[in-house]
Amino acid sequence: MTDHTSKQFESELESIRTRVLQMGGMVELQIAKAMEALGNGNVAALDEVVDHDHHINLLELDLDDACIHIIAKRQPAANDLRLVMSVIKAITDLERIGDEAKKIAKMGKRLHASDAVFVPRVELRHAASLAVDMLRKALDAFARLDSTAAAEVVRQDKEVDAEFKGIIRQLITFVMEDPRTISRGIDILFMAKAIERIGDHAKNIAEYVVFMDKGTDVRHTGLANIERAAKAD
Repeated sequence: MTDHTSKQFESELESIRTRVLQMGGMVELQIAKAMEALGNGNVAALDEVVDHDHHINLLELDLDDACIHIIAKRQPAANDLRLVMSVIKAITDLERIGDEAKKIAKMGKRLHASDAVFVPRVELRHAASLAVDMLRKALDAFARLDSTAAAEVVRQDKEVDAEFKGIIRQLITFVMEDPRTISRGIDILFMAKAIERIGDHAKNIAEYVVFMDKGTDVRHTGLANIERAAKAD
């Protein structure tokens, strides 16, 4: 490539990297807004989360198109190809995180619109905080191409899973003690599962970082192998 073409190619790659981080910021805001509105009963804010989801969907489509354009026009190889392929995968996970935020908002609307008296008192905020922290760290690792930080995100997923299991145990206790809580308990279970899935998607993004940085596909290989790959020269 000529120097001019090379600089333009670098600019295109940097653009998709930047837009991934912008999309990640929007998704993170969606989760935070959904959880805050769930806590204070702001149904209008929950509606905004649901309505805003289509913006995230459009971002995914735009970034997909940009990546396809780069592959067709630039025929990237090695590190550049790994970046483009990782972006395509990461934006799919980010879009699905947006879907999970939308799901939390919808379930929250059901809870607050029903005026139900028999609602299990289960705390979701800590699990959500852990999942959002995972997402934030995964995006930061993506921005800095930091495999070590990415491996830490994968390790943190176990904490979110443990929180989810704890919530299930609480819900089972409530339902056994008072069957009238079953209906609303199911709504809370769906929200808890959405939070757990957010952690899973953040973990996926972290794994793509290791792939970009080290050239090793660490999906489905376990934490020990991911940490080993992150430390490899």
